[in-house]
Amino acid sequence: MNNQQNNTLSRIAEVVNKGKSGVIIIPPNPSLDSIASSTAIYLSLTKIGKNVALACSQKPTSDLIAADKFQSVIGAGGDSLMISFPYAEGAIDKVDYNIQGESFNLIVTPRQGFSKLNPNQVSFSYTGGVVDFIIILDSPTLNSLGTIYSENQSQFTGKDIINIDRHLTNAYYGTINFVNKTASSISELALDALQSLRVELDRDIATNLYAGVAAATNNFTSYSTNADTFQNIATLLRMGAVKKPFRKPANAPPAPIPTFRAGNGPESQPTTPINKVEKEKQPSQQQFEEKNPQDALKPRIFKGGGLI
Repeated sequence: MNNQQNNTLSRIAEVVNKGKSGVIIIPPNPSLDSIASSTAIYLSLTKIGKNVALACSQKPTSDLIAADKFQSVIGAGGDSLMISFPYAEGAIDKVDYNIQGESFNLIVTPRQGFSKLNPNQVSFSYTGGVVDFIIILDSPTLNSLGTIYSENQSQFTGKDIINIDRHLTNAYYGTINFVNKTASSISELALDALQSLRVELDRDIATNLYAGVAAATNNFTSYSTNADTFQNIATLLRMGAVKKPFRKPANAPPAPIPTFRAGNGPESQPTTPINKVEKEKQPSQQQFEEKNPQDALKPRIFKGGGLI
């Protein structure tokens, strides 16, 4: 690691140690590497007493540790209780509430033909808190974050933004840019950042990072895999990382697979399915909107039994 990288990591440690709260953001449709690195940082900063939150425009589905903590808004703590659950366009007919004695009841009624809400999928968190720093992972530009940036640009103004990435097209938009275009995974960059903070990495943190590196390098066979990759993996295994398969997030970009050419060594290419399974045809967006006008799909909000 060169002096410039060491200086960058020192600045990251300074900003994080100075701040009390922050948010860690990844782009929509994230790779397993993105989820792994962000959750590892979340677990680490929480461990040292920081008030941090995980955010993504589209909440990812993953069985990585702490992946259930993602929310679709920017905020760290705060006093506003947020109730979250999976939602499909048009699935809710109305939202009602009433007060019975000392109980406040929120009633969510599904539209006819849709499944009722599964209470096991309901999560609760607090939002509206002040954010001192923003850590952005695996995003070449702020616009790559999707609606969480486009609809909340004012919340990025005046904040210390830590940009951790390996994209060749990174725009260096952060107040601190830890960009290594030769790194084989974001999780390895996250490991460097956490070591600069002198966080004691436990088994859960190491396991997430190991899964991220393994996914990004297609189990250490991609062309980007190098000596540093194996050195980082050795570090994670010594910290207790557990080698186990993790479910890939839906809509994540495919991991590269190694191909070999005589005399040229391995070269990574996108995964191509051997057999294509034709999916059942779905109605076009235009047909869907003509049959179901946009306003008709929005849930109706009721107050104490009356429409507002």
